[in-house]
Amino acid sequence: MTGVSYFNRLIRSSYILLFAILFILACTKTPSEDEKAVSAVVTQFFHALASKDSTAALGVMMPQGRFYSIREDGSYRTQTHAEFFQRIAQETSDFLERMWNPTILIDDRIAVLWTPYDFHRDGQFSHCGVDAFSLIKTSEGWKIAGTIYSIKRQGCQESPLGPPE
Repeated sequence: MTGVSYFNRLIRSSYILLFAILFILACTKTPSEDEKAVSAVVTQFFHALASKDSTAALGVMMPQGRFYSIREDGSYRTQTHAEFFQRIAQETSDFLERMWNPTILIDDRIAVLWTPYDFHRDGQFSHCGVDAFSLIKTSEGWKIAGTIYSIKRQGCQESPLGPPE
């Protein structure tokens, strides 16, 4: 009887382990080509921001798009993509914006990339928040149609990316 009980426990444990492995595999799916492309467009945007290259930035954006920034006090600011990069081009500070663990949702020719971020100015932490990019798949590829981002100066979680390099 003891051998049978041990065998039954072993079988049950094996099933539990098998289901755990299947669950983990289901949760770690490989990104689709569109998900990779959407992430690449946002990364291009961040590189253009860091280099203050408005031509490169506007190349991945819909010309009619807008930025909305939401501050901790609930106030917000909006500007067109062109206005945003005209202002950025005049900045003398160095910028670094980093994102991690983006969530990407796609339906046919529309996508949303939602991600936590941190922002550094001249190598110093400035603020954190959440970026939400809306994208449209055009004949030229994915383009950023609009961006909403929150700005928090306190209470930011430490980035899993570590300190900026």
